[in-house]
Amino acid sequence: MTDNSPPPLRDVIETHGLGAKKALGQHFLLDLNITRKIARLSGLAAGETVIEVGPGPGGLTRALLETGAGVIAIERDSRCISALKELKPFYDGPFILVEDDALQTDERALLALNGITGPVRLASNLPYNISTELLVKWLKASPRWWESMTLMFQKEVGERILAQPGSKTYGRLSVISQVFSQPEKGFLLPARAFTPPPKIDSIVLHFRPNTDYDVAPAALEKVTQAAFAQRRKMLRSSLKAVFGGEVEAVVESIGIPATHRAEDVPVSAWVKLAKLVEAA
Repeated sequence: MTDNSPPPLRDVIETHGLGAKKALGQHFLLDLNITRKIARLSGLAAGETVIEVGPGPGGLTRALLETGAGVIAIERDSRCISALKELKPFYDGPFILVEDDALQTDERALLALNGITGPVRLASNLPYNISTELLVKWLKASPRWWESMTLMFQKEVGERILAQPGSKTYGRLSVISQVFSQPEKGFLLPARAFTPPPKIDSIVLHFRPNTDYDVAPAALEKVTQAAFAQRRKMLRSSLKAVFGGEVEAVVESIGIPATHRAEDVPVSAWVKLAKLVEAA
């Protein structure tokens, strides 16, 4: 980083007219102590590359650039682009700014275009309205292009990701997250930490790849969607559309009673059921 520091974030927001847009799920994080904590949790080091989605006025972006890592920032809001461009002279590391919708971004192509090989990290204060969709997209990426993800969610979404069998919050998102990654709780953030404050608190989670399982995402989605769409029903009913008249024998062949409900089935059993779908 150079000797000079960029202007305060509140000044940047005022200068560029960056009032948060509800339609884009924007809640800006301006406290650099918090953004630096996120950067530390990510494990990011000088010389590495990190992708940040939804940087807004650049609060987390500054903390990531301070590590000496290269940052690829993907921002959909054109109002923020000029403000983010002004960060470049203050930091020594590579800073690539991409104006795009992250849901449509081909990350592997983006990395190849910029000559970046090998896995990279993700660190983002995600737009709340697309956070789950983005997470599932990255979890299903094959081949996987990320080596870790440090992401912020609404607290209730984070609880669903971490939920264990037997709990009311355990569902499809829990299973998909825990099959393709090892999610860990980082820390909670109160709503007052944001500008403007959201209605609920937030949570930062850290994800590492899970190499324990090898299963096709489509097969896993098929069985979990069928079962959790009717989560009050027993598996012998909810999975009948997947396995037909043999559903009870199929479910019990993996050591799970057909009278169980979806929320009672451990992650390892969902993988076994998905593999049976793959083999069919």
